[in-house]
Amino acid sequence: MDPIKTAAPPENRLHFLDYWRIIRIRKTVILSVFILVVLTATVVTMILPESFSSMTRIKVDRDVSDIPGVGAIQQAPGVYDPYFIQTEFEIIQSQVILDKVIENLDLIRLWTKKFNAEAPLKLTEVRGTLKRLIELRPTRNTSLIEIRVYSDNKDEAALIANEIAKTYKLHRENQRKALTESGIETFKKEMKLQDAEVEKLEKEVDTLRSKAGVVDTDPQSMGPSQTLEPQSVMHYNSEKIQAEMKAIEKEKTVSQLASIPRDQLRNVIPTAAPDSQLSELLQSYMTADTRLVSLRSDYGDDHPEVKRARALVKDLDAKIEARVGGIMLGLSNQVGALKAVVEGAEAQLTAARSNDQRVAKESRDYYRAKAELDRLRKFKDVLSLRTLQEKIDVNLPKTTMVTIVDPAEPIAKPVRPNRPLNIALGVIIGLVVGVGLAFFIEYLDTSVKTIDDVERMLQAPVLGVIPQNVGYLMEEGAESPHAEAYRVLRTNLLFSRKDDKLNTIAVVSAGAGEGKSTTVYNLATVFAQSGQRVIIVDSDLRRPTLHKLLKVTNNLGLTNYLLKQNTLEEVVQTTGHGNLDLLASGKLPSSSLGILSSAQMKDLISELKQRYDFVFFDSPPIMGVSDASILASEVDMTLQVIQYRRYPQPMNIRAKQLIEKVGGNLMGIVLNNINMSQDESYYYYSGYYHDYYAKSDAAEPLPTTEKNGKAEGTKPRGDIKPKF
Repeated sequence: MDPIKTAAPPENRLHFLDYWRIIRIRKTVILSVFILVVLTATVVTMILPESFSSMTRIKVDRDVSDIPGVGAIQQAPGVYDPYFIQTEFEIIQSQVILDKVIENLDLIRLWTKKFNAEAPLKLTEVRGTLKRLIELRPTRNTSLIEIRVYSDNKDEAALIANEIAKTYKLHRENQRKALTESGIETFKKEMKLQDAEVEKLEKEVDTLRSKAGVVDTDPQSMGPSQTLEPQSVMHYNSEKIQAEMKAIEKEKTVSQLASIPRDQLRNVIPTAAPDSQLSELLQSYMTADTRLVSLRSDYGDDHPEVKRARALVKDLDAKIEARVGGIMLGLSNQVGALKAVVEGAEAQLTAARSNDQRVAKESRDYYRAKAELDRLRKFKDVLSLRTLQEKIDVNLPKTTMVTIVDPAEPIAKPVRPNRPLNIALGVIIGLVVGVGLAFFIEYLDTSVKTIDDVERMLQAPVLGVIPQNVGYLMEEGAESPHAEAYRVLRTNLLFSRKDDKLNTIAVVSAGAGEGKSTTVYNLATVFAQSGQRVIIVDSDLRRPTLHKLLKVTNNLGLTNYLLKQNTLEEVVQTTGHGNLDLLASGKLPSSSLGILSSAQMKDLISELKQRYDFVFFDSPPIMGVSDASILASEVDMTLQVIQYRRYPQPMNIRAKQLIEKVGGNLMGIVLNNINMSQDESYYYYSGYYHDYYAKSDAAEPLPTTEKNGKAEGTKPRGDIKPKF
């Protein structure tokens, strides 16, 4: 039958039961750490001195007066500023405040006496102690600060808390006052400098005004005022413009009249250039001409009246012509006169402009100096007003900058140590540290813990799981609660054989103390109890133990046979069980360390295969000793014993590799020394069978193994399997 091959299970996530298993396994560590932490917390809490607390609450605000100063505008409260509160925290704990508190309360003398110091305490020591006693806390979303002081004296705690609040309040007020007074002094110094500058500049302005001959009629003006020269320029310029317009108008009128025919001119002139005399002449002419026409109609042309009327008309016509000529000549003369006026006005305007530019140039420095003087006077007025405001503001009350809301009062009940809280924290921390340490140790522990670890690590089946504190089945009997674990191992081993002729078995382990000798002894006992002829060969020549378990002598044994000192019959010893024999190790000479690899050893194995149904070989640890590797290469089957939580996994892997390297036939793994009470995952390997057989098979005979339809448990002790 093919050996049981178990594929490596996939990596699974840890389940809650896995955590619970670790806690159960490491409960000793957890309980130890838990008890240690709780006891330490309790003892420390009990021996700590009592401390009283007293708290005063203050309201802090920015540096403002209780009422607005002169010319100031009352501002709305600003947005909450955490940096401002944090800054005030540091100021309250600063050297300036604490030293003042120490001085006011005379803490150096009081604490020197309180602590029974041989010499007066230093200021730095008292300050450091006081700072450690202070605890500041802000009230969320407010400008309130809690000043909490701890002390072994309740009255002292309240006194210090109130003194810190008062000192801080006075410090803020004095600081504000000192800053204001310093600003006032600065303003005064600046005003003296400005007075000197104003006086100097006034003299310079007077000098420039006299030098330039400026007539400054407007003290507020910053430029030249309306003097005679600019007015003259404006007057001449106005006259020039008016004369030019009149000249152009007259010249245009004359030109238009000159282009009119002479006979029509007399009718146009009264409109263009009204003249009373011409109008009278024209009126008389029209009357005379009308009378002439009438007389001619009545009397004819030769009548004297007609002749006189004709002469009158002719005379009037001549006068009109003469008057028209005179008017035209007068208009021409007016045009010439107006042009002369324009030329004179232009000459006067040019002269006035030159004079005005000269005056403006000469007065420029004066007005510049006058503007600078005005600026200095205004700045001086501002300084004077600000100085006056600060003088008034320095005396205004500023009690709202720091307001003591709740004064500190002595509290009779101590606040430190908080025994229930400290013990509760000790319990919680003890559990957390204990469990954390347990999981940390479990993380560092790379030894074999579960069957899955073995099958994943070694890629080999687990044939048996042996519980902790297993006794010797020879002494406990077939009904021992541990016998079923070995019977399971026996059954798995038999079904794993490929051939029934394979009957020599070597039991090896990676390191010492993994229980291979006990496994060999109990497994051979189970085989013997099933009626099979079994021999145990103690081939652990370094530290033989089987002769002690079976309580026989070790004077003769394997080494004597291999060295050809005794025959096989002489070295094989019987035991208390009829089907079980023992070949002890014998005493090993110092010169015979390689005898297990001799031909005599191979002959011994062949001989025992013929005589016994099963031959079990106990061996030394395979790591560092070659004997176990030699045995694994010479026997039919090999079992590797791995003790639960003893050696690291790489060591067991190396042991398996050594077996396979020498050609050994590794049948499977025996997981030994399992603590069933801590690891419930192994309970069904042992507890179930024990309970089942204890209740159901108490009266039944020893179990037998059927072979070829016959009960082997009835095989007589003296029967020896014949040789081939």
